Parts: sequence; structure tokens; C-alpha cells
Amino acid sequence: MANAGQPEPGTEDPQPGTGDAERGVDEAERGADRVEPGADPLEPGADGVDEVTRAVLTVSRLLVAVSARSLAAAEDRVTLPQFRLLVVLASRGTSKLVVLADLLKVNPSTAMRMVDRLIAAGLAERHINPANRRETLLGLTEEGRRIVDEVTARRREEIASIVARIGPDRRAALVEALTAFSEAGGEPLVADDTDALYPLGWPEAPARP
Repeated sequence: MANAGQPEPGTEDPQPGTGDAERGVDEAERGADRVEPGADPLEPGADGVDEVTRAVLTVSRLLVAVSARSLAAAEDRVTLPQFRLLVVLASRGTSKLVVLADLLKVNPSTAMRMVDRLIAAGLAERHINPANRRETLLGLTEEGRRIVDEVTARRREEIASIVARIGPDRRAALVEALTAFSEAGGEPLVADDTDALYPLGWPEAPARP
């Protein structure tokens, strides 16, 4: 017989605080997937960020390859840095050397060597500035513009052929996603073929002669 005042076997009270601890574990488990108010969803490891980053890096590899292939036919005439300079001239028209150097992020002497080689190849030419005859402006020859147009057309055609393989029902989502990505990076939307002359931001990239 149990002693008076002693609980029956199996009816003992739990250890003090045990129930509270168990409830705390349960609440912690239930709240493990919740994002605290004010938490940054773009912190490394946040859901979706790593996956999107990998996808964008893969696309960037593809675009670099497309751009390289589009220039392949003209490689016997110009190098990639020289083509960048042709692209700037095609987009901006005749320009001063210091402006070209600034856009290409090179010093003027480097830009001058690039221009000299393009002039020797018949792809660029010098003009006297009619507004200030002491200034020299640089521009494209017809052959230089033809090369820019051909390379740009090849790149556009290959990108269009890739897009054509995507189902029509998925293209709108692709446009929305790419537009959002460009806006997040501060890149203005390409409005026409003139803007499209800047493949992968080439005029902003460092160049070498």
C-alpha cells in the first residue's frame, strides 16, 4: 500500500520546468521556417537566390559565347577591343579621342594606338571638326560600319534562334524575369537596334590595343 500522501505509481508530476521546455522545442520547430520581420530575403542562402544566381551565370556564359561567335568572321580584320571602339563610334557618331578613351576606360595614348590601327585597316577615319578646326574628330568608314552591322546582325540572329526554341507560353515570363533583373542592376531597357550595339556592356569594359 502506498504511503499516505505519496502519488500512485505512474501519476508522478513531471520534473519542474519539463513541460515548458518541451513546449519551447515544439514552438522552435514550428517557427524554424518563418522569416523574422525585417529579415533581408536577399541574404546569401535565402530561398531562390542561389538558384537564380546560378541560372544567370549560365546565361552569361551563353551570351559571351554567342558574342564571340558573332565576331569570329571579322577576327582577321579586328580584335575584340578594336571592335568595341567601332561599336562606340557606330552608336555615338564622330567623337573626340578623349571621349572615346573615357567610354572605353583606357588612357588617351592607348585609344590613339587603337584608332591608328583601325585607320590603317580602313575602318575608321579622322575629320576636322567644322565647329573648331583645331579639333580632330574620329568616325567610321563605310567598311567599319559594315563590320559592326554584320557582327550585330549575326549576334541578333543567333539569340533569336535560341529564343525561338522556348515555348510561346514561356516567353512572356522570360521577358518579365530578364526585365526585372536588368532593372535591379540599373541597366536601361534596350529601346532599338542602336542601343543593341552594346553587347554585354562592351563600351564600359576595359580595353587593350
